[in-house]
Amino acid sequence: MLAAAALLTAIVTTDQAALRASARDSAPPQSQLWQGEVLEVRGERLDYLQVWDHAHERGGYVKATQVKRLALAPAEAPELLAVLRFMREAPGAESLGIAIAAAWLQAAPAESVRGPEGSEVLDVLGTFAERLAQRATTGAASKQGQAALTAHLDVAGRYGVKFASYEQQGRMRVCYDGEAFRRVLALPASQPQQKAHAALALTKPECLDPALQPLQRHEVNLWRAQVLEHVDAAALPAWLQNKLALRRASVFATLAYEQARIDGGGEGQAQRAIVELARVQRGELLEEDAAAYNDAAMRVNASRWAAVARPSDAPLTARASIATERGQPGETCVLLVDAKHDAANPLARRCTYALVWTQSASLNREGNALALAVQPIDGWRELWVFRQQRGKWAIDVLPPASLQPELGYAEFAGWVPGGQQLLLAREARGEGKYRRSFEVVSLDSLVAQKQGGDANSLGQFQRWADPSWRKMSVAVR
Repeated sequence: MLAAAALLTAIVTTDQAALRASARDSAPPQSQLWQGEVLEVRGERLDYLQVWDHAHERGGYVKATQVKRLALAPAEAPELLAVLRFMREAPGAESLGIAIAAAWLQAAPAESVRGPEGSEVLDVLGTFAERLAQRATTGAASKQGQAALTAHLDVAGRYGVKFASYEQQGRMRVCYDGEAFRRVLALPASQPQQKAHAALALTKPECLDPALQPLQRHEVNLWRAQVLEHVDAAALPAWLQNKLALRRASVFATLAYEQARIDGGGEGQAQRAIVELARVQRGELLEEDAAAYNDAAMRVNASRWAAVARPSDAPLTARASIATERGQPGETCVLLVDAKHDAANPLARRCTYALVWTQSASLNREGNALALAVQPIDGWRELWVFRQQRGKWAIDVLPPASLQPELGYAEFAGWVPGGQQLLLAREARGEGKYRRSFEVVSLDSLVAQKQGGDANSLGQFQRWADPSWRKMSVAVR
């Protein structure tokens, strides 16, 4: 005869717990249960609990040592919170952690849910969900591990935790939708560190939907900036201030590019991006944030010309200058003109759908070469080089690297007197590679004659680097 169960709910604590037809170890298992699954307890027999699985509409017996029995009463809330704090740093137990967090939210008094403890539990719940998404993105090495991962995602879904999948560079990335973190930001009782954690999780660049149209993406980036502004940076430790500043710098640099595309503006956003990057305290930067620092610097540098006002039209002179005119819809045509060659008869002409930063144009002293920054996409800026060869002008494009465009810049750093060499700074990340270099480039072949990882290691950079480049660029940092 079954004894009445005092505690009516049980959470499975181990993977592959057997649900058996009777309360005996020799009884054949009907199915497997996974950590985090919730069961209704209907009785006890020997060392087994008789349970009902509402998710799959099935009943049976499960070993009492493989579940945690709960009454979901307020008295249990402190114990559940202690368990959550311990599990927060336990990789692999995310679905169980989500179940314990859900149990706490059900058991705790309403005032606790709205208070600091509620913020803490939501923060931990979001952490579990985010870590489970990362596990799903990475994948499992074995069949058994893959089965467990699939089951854990299924269990998390039963608690209302939602994930989205995006294809990026031929691989699927799984992202948590961030509902728990949104609640952390909305709760007045949330601590600054919890809000910072939530804001950073909600604004991950890798979890932006790649299928968004440009204006939709711009709206999302405006929202990301608002989310980051919710956090009081002054109340954070230095290492967390750095993380926040890096994310803000990246988001505002992206907004500068997008705003420039929309209406030619973006000055305020570009200046804000530069300020945020400057706030990073290098001595307090975590090793794990080194790549993020370089990425933020490249993104800020790629759109930094938005912070500089565009030049007004000026009378043509004997020295070559840049003019632009509209081409096909969305296209900008760049013209090289002088007093004898106006827009109707330019020295050279090239059209592009990229952003043309006309304020970056620089003509060398000899008047036989001109450099111009052109940005095809967010975070990727190229250098157009106009060269006069045998009486004719040619236009060449120097990319940040010979990689699939992802993140980087190639920028003019100065002219070497004599009209034969250009100083060039490049930095790029793509296809799993990162590279930063400073180059002395031949204007005749556009091949690097000298290069190094430090600008100060090259004599030409020490003597001839453009002062405005040294002042504005973040290539030297």
